[in-house]
Amino acid sequence: MRDNGIRLRPWAPADAATLLAAYDGAGMSTERLNGVETVEDAERTIAEWAEDAAADLAYTFAVTDGTDVLGQMRVTTQLRVHQIGWISYWTLEKHRGRGVGSTGLKLLARYCFGELDLFRLETGHRLDNPGSCRVATAAGFLVDGRERQKLLYDGVRYDTETHARLATDPDPA
Repeated sequence: MRDNGIRLRPWAPADAATLLAAYDGAGMSTERLNGVETVEDAERTIAEWAEDAAADLAYTFAVTDGTDVLGQMRVTTQLRVHQIGWISYWTLEKHRGRGVGSTGLKLLARYCFGELDLFRLETGHRLDNPGSCRVATAAGFLVDGRERQKLLYDGVRYDTETHARLATDPDPA
């Protein structure tokens, strides 16, 4: 999957150090997975992601420019009976604001609709994260609504905004 030099590919064991370093970047504290503290932990996580894909539970991709990892896209398929996927994503700080996230999300949506036979894709973000909102909107995800106090980080509850894109929605420009 490729668009404007950006592509999605499965994470590889060789990416473990990059994944671990990404979790230490600005704005990434809520993205770090529990128990991922070492390169070995990251390697184990990448292997688990491959198992998730083989079991049709979730698909996790590195967003790359062909050389460097720029971010991540993930879709979980737990609501397969309804053809719904939940998407999460992040972009490394040094690559934000360049269209990496929205291009990666467009690529993931095409994959979900074309290869995974999903009909509805959902994503969400904290209201204090306007960058994530811009990524979703630029990738053709429409606002579905606000969920009050949905997330809890460090003892603080956050409202979120949910976005969705349907297989029948037009591709964004």
